[in-house]
Amino acid sequence: MNFALGLQPLTGESNAVDNLEKQLICPVCLEMFTKPVVILPCQHNLCRKCANDVFQAANPLWQTRGPAGLSTGGRFRCPSCRHEVVLDRHGVYGLQRNLLVENIIDIYKQESTRALTPKAEQQQQQQQLMCAEHEEERINIYCLSCQTPTCSMCKVFGAHRDCEVAPLQTIYKRQKTELSDGIAILVAGNDRIQALISQMEDICRNIEENGRRQKNQLCEKFEVLSTILDERKRELVEHISCEQDQKLRHVRSLIRHHGDHLELSVKLVETAIQSMEEPQMAVFLQSVKEVLKKIADTKVVASNLERAEPGYESMAHFIVSTEEVADMLRNIDFHTGSQGEDGEDGVDMEEGAEDSVSLSTVGVEPTRH
Repeated sequence: MNFALGLQPLTGESNAVDNLEKQLICPVCLEMFTKPVVILPCQHNLCRKCANDVFQAANPLWQTRGPAGLSTGGRFRCPSCRHEVVLDRHGVYGLQRNLLVENIIDIYKQESTRALTPKAEQQQQQQQLMCAEHEEERINIYCLSCQTPTCSMCKVFGAHRDCEVAPLQTIYKRQKTELSDGIAILVAGNDRIQALISQMEDICRNIEENGRRQKNQLCEKFEVLSTILDERKRELVEHISCEQDQKLRHVRSLIRHHGDHLELSVKLVETAIQSMEEPQMAVFLQSVKEVLKKIADTKVVASNLERAEPGYESMAHFIVSTEEVADMLRNIDFHTGSQGEDGEDGVDMEEGAEDSVSLSTVGVEPTRH
């Protein structure tokens, strides 16, 4: 379906009004701010209702308690800059209202109502999309069979006379709502991915700390032994470092994968938001199908992203003992009993147990004196 757009040249005043209106658009609902408007610590603004929706999506288990409905607080990320917003026990109702923005909205609405003269309405009508086949007909219906906007004459006499159609406004609202829901899901999914990345960064730090702790304890044991231990000590330290590096490479690879997915998802959010700003319903409907498909594909990819297994950061299975005699030293190896797995998740156990790094001998009987 081909159609043409008739536009009148815009004046400087209308450009200024349009620019002002863009500054008053909420980044979540993509509509003009609805009072009350709250300002975040990063100086971005949101409708309080939209802020609460984003907060609830990022904190699905958050509940209020007490007769006054007070909670224990929570956090979410700003949809515009991804800055983390920490809330107190009042939730989004503890955020400061931006009275300046609310006053500007009131003034803008008053001026917009006053400026809507018959001439402005005529210009608005001239901006309607016109049918290329029936030049005097406006695009006002949507062909469900062909998935394209069309005009009433095309339905009665033209190529769409045997097709199922619906009002353009109805389809426009339906798919715009669907796209808005998709954006909300993406925003919530991005917060979860960001939380996973932070968790895996903590795993990296724990792997480094546990590996460093094990190496230090091992070195302390070897300091009291004879020179026979020097060569074996280097082998054991290398063994720990090898597994530490292997785990770090694996987890950092997962971080890169999640980061790449997050970057693509953020770009998709920006693309979807740009689609939401399209004022022409027909143009919007032509471009929204591709965006919705990408959103669905992104959700599938996000659900299949690999994660680090619980306890993967533990290095507690490197257990050695220094209770053996000197003539058994050449056969010392790491003790691989169940003691390492019992203390795998307990940092205090590793720090408090003096012999958490223990050594055992293989194939050598102790010397009797």
